[in-house]
Amino acid sequence: MFQNQLNDQISQAQAKAVENAKYLAQVAVESAKELAEINQSAAKDALVAAQDTSAQLLAIKDVQQLAKLAQPETAQEAAKYAAAYQAKVNKVVRNGSKEVAQVVEASIDDARADMVQFVKEATKTAPAGSEAFVSAFKTAFETSLQQFDQVRASATDAFANFEKSMDAALANVQGQGAVAKPAAKSRKAV
Repeated sequence: MFQNQLNDQISQAQAKAVENAKYLAQVAVESAKELAEINQSAAKDALVAAQDTSAQLLAIKDVQQLAKLAQPETAQEAAKYAAAYQAKVNKVVRNGSKEVAQVVEASIDDARADMVQFVKEATKTAPAGSEAFVSAFKTAFETSLQQFDQVRASATDAFANFEKSMDAALANVQGQGAVAKPAAKSRKAV
């Protein structure tokens, strides 16, 4: 009877693992699709901007017109565009990561619950005289449960660190976009 319960638990665990793998694959595909759409839109926008700039360059008739094209505002617009692109990518990656973290946490909860149930069933049917072995086994089991809690804490920390690095990268890109306007130079006649 115990062997049947064990086989059922193993079968259920495998079914959960397959279900989680399918879900994670779906999350990956959806994230990749969103990133592809963002990149396609960015490529179209870049092409339009390149065509516009080319048309402006071809229309230049003197150096003053060229100087007007090379203004700091042009660089600021490009930096704003890059920051907006980065923010969109950041959002997609962050959402995908949150879903992965939720699946990992749920998997840890399920594995922990399955192990607790397994130990309860296994020790319930232990033969008389095996109390010392059962006690040692339960101690080892409690240690393994603590390992699960450590894995959970590590996964939570890793996700938090990932979010911080994404925020720092986005802030860096946005900081580079804040181009200061140069002060007007005054010339004195000599």
